[in-house]
Amino acid sequence: MTQSIRIMIIDDSALFRGWLIQSLSADPRFEVVGFAVNAMDAQTKIPLLKPDLLTLDIEMPGMSGIEFLKQFLPRHPIPVILVSSLNLRVFEALEAGAVDFVRKPDAQSGLSREIFLSTLKSKLAMAAKANVHLPSAPEREKKEPLSSLRPLRKPASIPGGTLQSGGRNGSAPVIAIGASTGGTEAILEVVRRFPVNTPGVVVTQHMPAGFTSMYAERLNRLCAMEVREAKNGDHIQPGRILLAPGGMQMRVVPLGNSYSVSVLPGEKVNGHRPSVDVLFDSVAMHVRDRAIGVLLTGMGADGAAGLLRMRKNGAFTIGQDKNSCVVYGMPMEAWKIGAVCRQLPLNAIGQAVLGRLSLS
Repeated sequence: MTQSIRIMIIDDSALFRGWLIQSLSADPRFEVVGFAVNAMDAQTKIPLLKPDLLTLDIEMPGMSGIEFLKQFLPRHPIPVILVSSLNLRVFEALEAGAVDFVRKPDAQSGLSREIFLSTLKSKLAMAAKANVHLPSAPEREKKEPLSSLRPLRKPASIPGGTLQSGGRNGSAPVIAIGASTGGTEAILEVVRRFPVNTPGVVVTQHMPAGFTSMYAERLNRLCAMEVREAKNGDHIQPGRILLAPGGMQMRVVPLGNSYSVSVLPGEKVNGHRPSVDVLFDSVAMHVRDRAIGVLLTGMGADGAAGLLRMRKNGAFTIGQDKNSCVVYGMPMEAWKIGAVCRQLPLNAIGQAVLGRLSLS
């Protein structure tokens, strides 16, 4: 019999904490070995209880969940799943090393406890196998935390001079990026150094509705390119990154000699909405050999088949390597089926994209 995953719950709400303990304990995959009512309580108990992973609320009295992560994870790199309300600070916590997050069920979100619990259990099972990557990990090129960086609004342009020409009917290249677990920081690591004249970028990150707009705002503050949550009909153009909204499917569609995005409701694909395969399939069909595809960290196989179709249609494709992934799932599946032209560590992917563009 498989050994159960030892979980510790950190949450200051006695009512929610009690319900969560009872619900997780009923699943034979998990053993709740203890709880903490705040960060200080957790720091005392964790060395004694030795959990495999933690659930963590962000907003707690005294030390916040973010400060706890910054102090605790460098000494005890235990996978952490955030269980929190809709809050921009989720992305600060992911930057500090948390693996993933689940939004707490509440009346405003309309998220039922059943859906919340199913999502949380899935992410807990995944997190038990995840690699914890801290801001100071080797793949980081800069020592300063990403939150302290300021966008480079006037960076040098990409050499080559052919970025907006060539291809089908003179269309510009399109860069398509997909990610899931661990992807919020991985995407930022790739795009934050793209110069302002970089060709249009389209991104699908598995994320629920509400969080994608906040994530786009965060990227926009930290990147030289303009970043926005995509709307149906938005043009793909140099200097712009379009992020697929949570709960919608995004596709690239032709628009004369260029492209726009279709952002519409649709069925889940590979269990996801937005789905990376949906985006990649549209890029393979319409952009073909003028595309660059990048598949980053994430659980499952979403994006692998689409990346293969991109490569077969002439696109240059990159997969993140195992050591730099939080979860080596999606890029692994792509590598196994021959969808990846080059497999690279995270800190080399952005430069590889720019290098390919300078040669196009």
